[in-house]
Amino acid sequence: MARRSAKAAAEETPKDSSARLNGSKSDDKAEPSTPRGQKRKRLGANEGASDSTPIKQEEHEAKSNVTNGTTRSPRRKATKQSEAAISPPRSSRQRKTVKYNEDSGSDPEGLAPPAVKHEQPEPARAVKKVKVEVEIEAHTTPSGDKIVTQTTTTTTTKRPRKSKAEKEAEAMPLAARTAGHRFVLGAHVSAAGGVDKAVNNAVHIGANSFALFLKSQRKWANPPLEDGTASLFQAHCKHHDFAAGKHVVPHGSYLVNLAHTDPTRTEQAYGAFIDDLKRCERLGIGLYNFHPGNVQGVSRKEAIAHLAKNLNRAHRETKSVVTLLENMAAGGNVLGSTFEDLADTIALVEDKSRIGVCLDTCHAFAAGYDLRNKDAINQTLEKLDHIVGLKYLRALHLNDSKAPFDSRRDLHANIGTGFLGLRAFHGIMNDSRFEGLPIVLETPIEVYDDEGNPVKDDKGKDTKEDRGIWAREIKMLEGLHGMDVESKEFRELEETLAARGQKERARVQDQVDRRVEKANSKSKGTKKGKKQKDDNTSDEDSE
Repeated sequence: MARRSAKAAAEETPKDSSARLNGSKSDDKAEPSTPRGQKRKRLGANEGASDSTPIKQEEHEAKSNVTNGTTRSPRRKATKQSEAAISPPRSSRQRKTVKYNEDSGSDPEGLAPPAVKHEQPEPARAVKKVKVEVEIEAHTTPSGDKIVTQTTTTTTTKRPRKSKAEKEAEAMPLAARTAGHRFVLGAHVSAAGGVDKAVNNAVHIGANSFALFLKSQRKWANPPLEDGTASLFQAHCKHHDFAAGKHVVPHGSYLVNLAHTDPTRTEQAYGAFIDDLKRCERLGIGLYNFHPGNVQGVSRKEAIAHLAKNLNRAHRETKSVVTLLENMAAGGNVLGSTFEDLADTIALVEDKSRIGVCLDTCHAFAAGYDLRNKDAINQTLEKLDHIVGLKYLRALHLNDSKAPFDSRRDLHANIGTGFLGLRAFHGIMNDSRFEGLPIVLETPIEVYDDEGNPVKDDKGKDTKEDRGIWAREIKMLEGLHGMDVESKEFRELEETLAARGQKERARVQDQVDRRVEKANSKSKGTKKGKKQKDDNTSDEDSE
């Protein structure tokens, strides 16, 4: 290159550096280097003297700063004239580009790299890239030089905007709400964009009750509830005739474990819990459902006592919200899988008007409480009444089960497609003990193809969801009320739904059988009191 190379600078000896600092004659006469191929300009007598004057003055200052063998760098203000004398500017003359000759075995200094031509359109706003093509073309010039040209072509398409008709069609309810029905059915709807949006989402599927998350259920820190959002929620509930105090049941965070005895974790969990209760009060909601938690490092009795202690504290700090203990599917250290856990907790709650139970049909069935027909429902409700008290039953989560009876696995299935079967839900929809309670669906709404593979949404990221599944299940359940279980209509519907879920039931049954077989083979070698890993399995579809 034209300018002094880094290698030459590195090879400079200390002697040369000292000579230049002390203003040797050889350095005074040295002329600045020039780019290769450029003629050196001779300096006149006057011109050379004027250029060297500031340099000698600076060198004299540098020399005076040498004391006891130590050189101190002077603080001097560089001038354009001195900078030009030390390192003259590069020539403004345009250099000729030397093309790369592939036949040449060496790469001499000064050769330019292969010429690469990029032709790429500027990215447009709100444009989705769909296809990118790269074409490389090479040709040889008459002189033997090889030119390589790379062309990149990006085919783009604008994301189509929804027309007014399409937006109106999406806003249209998937099913009409049934006014005055004895059984108040709904689903756990999305609150994305604000809790006020959940009301319209419930109307969209023809629901008369609904559940929602008041904030993100998978993180601790959340923004506060805005006054405008709370006002909109109440206004929407009033406009659509939702009884927020009786038929709206928010679900608590999955992170909260009020039974944990560690002080730091207790305060973290309690902070999230009490925040939800205060949000309920601002929204006019009267019920709040949550998971009881699990035992960590203490006895079951101590964990339940700690849970009740936190509930009493929360009740004192709020006014009216009724906290609902949800029964759970898994055993082991999970609280709430037995009715006795619920009863022991309620017994320690001071204000009995502020505590209740939300019965999940899938959880109860997986935990060993049968609900598959009318007689089984009667027996389970009698147990609940005897151990806990039916007066504490305030809400119902309606789900079928992909897992078999007493499997301890929390896998929700669509109504009639699981091991509970349609007959179980016919019995519930014709039992007066469930009338007037908020009955909330938590069934899957993901869309799958004929081979059982998930269908991606328009963005290609998440599984596509069809809220119409909830709308159809609500209408089907309402239609079961008063239907003859031995009628042709019921039998055909029962067979159709059972066939739809046969493949998934067989898959989960095989998993359960293998786990039981594995546990039995190891049971002889298991020490007494050792926890079984399978009892505490956290399933992907757990709610």
